[in-house]
Amino acid sequence: MIYLCAISNISSGNCSEDCKFCTQSAHYNVGIDKYKEKSIDEVIKEAKIAKKNRAVGFCLVTAGKGLSNKKVEYVSKVAYEVKKEVDISLIGCNGTATKEQLKELKKAGIENYNHNLETSKEFYKNICTTHSWDERFETCLNAKEVGLNLCTGGILGLGESEKDRYSMLESIKELNPMSVPLNFFISNEKLPLSESKITKEEALFWISEYRKTLPKSMIMLAGGRELVFGDEWIEALKAGANSIVIGNYLTTKGEKANKDIEMLEKHNYKIAKSCNG
Repeated sequence: MIYLCAISNISSGNCSEDCKFCTQSAHYNVGIDKYKEKSIDEVIKEAKIAKKNRAVGFCLVTAGKGLSNKKVEYVSKVAYEVKKEVDISLIGCNGTATKEQLKELKKAGIENYNHNLETSKEFYKNICTTHSWDERFETCLNAKEVGLNLCTGGILGLGESEKDRYSMLESIKELNPMSVPLNFFISNEKLPLSESKITKEEALFWISEYRKTLPKSMIMLAGGRELVFGDEWIEALKAGANSIVIGNYLTTKGEKANKDIEMLEKHNYKIAKSCNG
């Protein structure tokens, strides 16, 4: 059973953090579209397209380090309006958050919270200096404590060592999330990290390691899968992934949803009709 998820970038760019892998950081002039708040009508339109494309999850993503009172209000309003129009499971992805803030999102219809650890605790200082890895881990704990389903993963190919990759896996195992998004670094000449450092063979190995370590979690192929696997991403499902992001990512184009669905059907994979299967 394969679970499909779609992303809506509802607040883009101008992030104050200096994450070296991120095109949304204001520290690097990457030239992406920047806006504070996408219109609710546009988000609802995207949610309807996601539903049509058989996604069971729809992720509301905001740029920035974390939630503020104003951002909580905006995300909550978007979630409430989307839920009125579209029968789809909502995921919040809004950075670091307190338990009180997460409770407000839950009241508005958010059922899941995505906050990636990104890499190991030990390597994190090499990719971000404006906030700590511990803040990220604490937010994941907060999400679980208030009763949200936790989605947490990271990025492979940032220049981390094999030891770092095992360390991130152990931290994620400790959190025991519902879903683990595995991203593969997408290079951009304007970013301090200039190239992805992971091969297809390495990616397949780590997908299988995550599946063995977290047998009950969704292992999601997320950003960069096209870069690593090309048209052979079905190999990642054979290695243990059972979820993919369809459509576009935050600031980069993804594969057309109908092409992904055709590939799944060609290889006789069943597409989940809900988060429960």
